Amino acid sequence: MMKRAINIGGQSFERIIAENTFYVDKSLFIEEWWNNKDDITLITRPSRFGKTLNLSMLECFFSNQFADKKELFRHLNIYENKEVMKLQGRFPVIFVTFASVKSSTYDGLINDISVIIRSLFRKHRYLIDNPHITKDHLSYMEAIMNEQWDEDNNQVRPLSESVIKDAIRRLSEIMTFVYGERVILLLDEYDTPMQEAYINGYWDQAVALLRGVFNASLKTNSFLYKAILTGITRISKESIFSDLNNLKIASVTSDKYSDKFGFTENEVKKALKEYMLENEMDKVRYWYDGFNFGKRRDIYNPWSIVNFLDEGKFTNYWTNTSSNALISRLLKEGEAQFKICLESLVKGESIVCSIDEEIVFNQLNKRSGALWSLMVASGYLKITDIEGDGRNAKYTLSLTNMEVRDMVSDMIEEWFSWEGDGDYNGFVSALLRENLKEMNAYMNRLTLSVISSFDSGIKPSEKIPENFYHGFVLGLIVTLQGRYVITSNRESGLGRYDVIMEPLNPQENAILIEFKVFDPDEEKNLEETVKRALNQIEEKQYDRYLLDKGFAKNAIRKYGFAFRGKEVLIGE
Repeated sequence: MMKRAINIGGQSFERIIAENTFYVDKSLFIEEWWNNKDDITLITRPSRFGKTLNLSMLECFFSNQFADKKELFRHLNIYENKEVMKLQGRFPVIFVTFASVKSSTYDGLINDISVIIRSLFRKHRYLIDNPHITKDHLSYMEAIMNEQWDEDNNQVRPLSESVIKDAIRRLSEIMTFVYGERVILLLDEYDTPMQEAYINGYWDQAVALLRGVFNASLKTNSFLYKAILTGITRISKESIFSDLNNLKIASVTSDKYSDKFGFTENEVKKALKEYMLENEMDKVRYWYDGFNFGKRRDIYNPWSIVNFLDEGKFTNYWTNTSSNALISRLLKEGEAQFKICLESLVKGESIVCSIDEEIVFNQLNKRSGALWSLMVASGYLKITDIEGDGRNAKYTLSLTNMEVRDMVSDMIEEWFSWEGDGDYNGFVSALLRENLKEMNAYMNRLTLSVISSFDSGIKPSEKIPENFYHGFVLGLIVTLQGRYVITSNRESGLGRYDVIMEPLNPQENAILIEFKVFDPDEEKNLEETVKRALNQIEEKQYDRYLLDKGFAKNAIRKYGFAFRGKEVLIGE
């Protein structure tokens, strides 16, 4: 069989099938969803895991506008189910996506959704010519589609909030009256507006608007037959789905649809064979495997697999996904303990914590498990073990695969890099060259630039704790993992050292770092704080671990980092 062309990023099921480009058959999703008999289904999966393409497939299958397109499914698995195939082309279907909602302001959100609503009505403008449409419905559709120019703001006038909230329900009403059949609603990326609202600071306004949209479209919509919503996160019901009792949720921990989003290992093997890359299976598994959905432990990142099939090289294809900005911000602003945990994760180790799959966006900085929960939902972390039940459950988490590890390392490096400012690279370079003077200069510039915005949880009147500085420096050196084994807070000698950097090249020096915060009751200046840090290294024999590994005394560089607010002094 000749290998098929690859349509990178293709999200139109009709076009992919019609042009016979690369496609992994997920048509049994139709059967599984229909047979589950759920009225409203919310499916959460990481970005670029085929959610939009699957909804496009559902539209082609159920929509009466595709009643003559049964041939699209002739060579797919679903075609063997004659009973389900009787449903093809039977229903009025509304398919709407919020993927393009990327505004930094609430007014921008209103404009973005206005564009989406108008485009949705234009897509269904064929209803205007149907003899069963009423005059009121005709007038409503024309009012939605007809744009009015706002001279004051030099732009198309957006729809009002009240119109936005009720538009999908009204379109459902019109289609039901015209066809005598209630609608199937497919709503893609339902949570994108909420993520943008949180990042850009208009959360409360967005919640009020979208709660109205979902309430009218799902809860009070008597013209709705069934609905599917897809997104990355499971936003708490209290935020936007209040009193929606018939919502069934299939998250990444659910067994429902566990093999319908992402590629299974057998599907990957078949694809590699088609593109004569079957000898790369082990490396493909290392880079792109690791996603766990329900009890499935063999799910691969489809976006990365498709790009690998096209380019044939191993690299990070998943970098610019929609949840990166939010994850990066939360990790950057998180407590020092988050940064310390990242050190373990990037090294391939695991952490144990509590998570809550319901994301409460306006509490992300307040709830200790919220960040890890978001990283699980977004695909950065996988659950490898669970102990206990319910709220008392403890989850063992690790980074999903090499691609994610590479992405997180790049993300950490970006926190400390600014255009035209070499402080980050300068500090790392000075550390590697053992240039104490430059280390001090670069570190002081870094703390002046970063610390006030880096830790959002510390009030100006509060003393910055030692573990914050610990996490801050770990964030700087974690990208040296390929050159050093970096460990922190481990036992050695008579205590627990702060950081040890053990070189992979035995010809290089090891590095031992101890952090101390200036204590005005004990010390007169930062020089005395440095001395306290260095004395602790010697008194507690923190170098014992390295000595036992065969390092000579003169091959261990020992540094004391003293901090007072944004002021730093490094001594040896």
